Amino acid sequence: MSRLQVVSGKGGTGKTTVAAALALALATEGKRTLLVEVEGRQGIAQLFETEALPYEERKIAVAPGGGEVYALAIDPELALLDYLQMFYKLGSAGRALKKLGAIDFATTIAPGLRDVLLTGKACEAVRRKDRSGRFAYDYVVMDAPPTGRITRFLNVNDEVAGLAKIGPIHNQAQAVMRVLKSPETAVHLVTLLEEMPVQETVDGIAELRSARLPVGRIIVNMVRPEVLDAADLELVRTAPRSTVARSLSSAGLGGARRGGRAERLVDPLLTQAEEYAERYTLEHEQRAVLTELGLPLHELPLFAEGMDLAGLYELARELREQGVS
Repeated sequence: MSRLQVVSGKGGTGKTTVAAALALALATEGKRTLLVEVEGRQGIAQLFETEALPYEERKIAVAPGGGEVYALAIDPELALLDYLQMFYKLGSAGRALKKLGAIDFATTIAPGLRDVLLTGKACEAVRRKDRSGRFAYDYVVMDAPPTGRITRFLNVNDEVAGLAKIGPIHNQAQAVMRVLKSPETAVHLVTLLEEMPVQETVDGIAELRSARLPVGRIIVNMVRPEVLDAADLELVRTAPRSTVARSLSSAGLGGARRGGRAERLVDPLLTQAEEYAERYTLEHEQRAVLTELGLPLHELPLFAEGMDLAGLYELARELREQGVS
């Protein structure tokens, strides 16, 4: 299993939820996982029902078997101060630059610098070791930007390495790309069984492959339970209205007489069945498109009443059972 797990997906597919559940799943049986947020939305804190994350690694959950999940919300300004201290030993001079607004200016104006700092901080956590020589974290899970810009986000260090031919910036960019383009990294895409998210997933995988970035798994989120199968739907399409009315009546849903309650229920029931049939067909078509991509495919259930901490642990269990840990 790759040590850096990058999770992306079209907006609205629940990629942050999947990233959090993946971090829990990977932390099972005593492992240590760092869950990294790079978009500044504090979505991880909301999912784990904790206060807003600072720019420091903080334990936020214990996984089954005693594993631990830490979380970090990367602040580009503070990451740049870290970078300046690491390579240029600026110390108090760097803090002075922050007070003058130069750090904020740099992360806002310099092309790609923000993404360089975000990916660099995550890769530093992947490479970091303790005094005994063991990795500080068994896994790092990144809740990454959406599919539409994930390739550019991960590949920005290649561009920087090309612009800065020598020096610490060039060396740092190359070190980051060595992690991102190696078996140490896997980029997972989260989608729904709907046309637009699936098409964006197909396009995203093509872009990642073209950039030689390692594609991992496709995770289909919020899958509705299958109420009727193909045989049931065929029966609904072909059964006479009178037969449906008699079945409703025999089930105790109104009398069999003409115009009775059972007959009045037939049209709404058949309309609902037709709508379900359309969705059933669409979902099976989209599942077939995803299957053709030749990647491991996993499905997570829809929680009709919304996601809470208990639901997050349930998703982590689903991922473990499907072999994603």
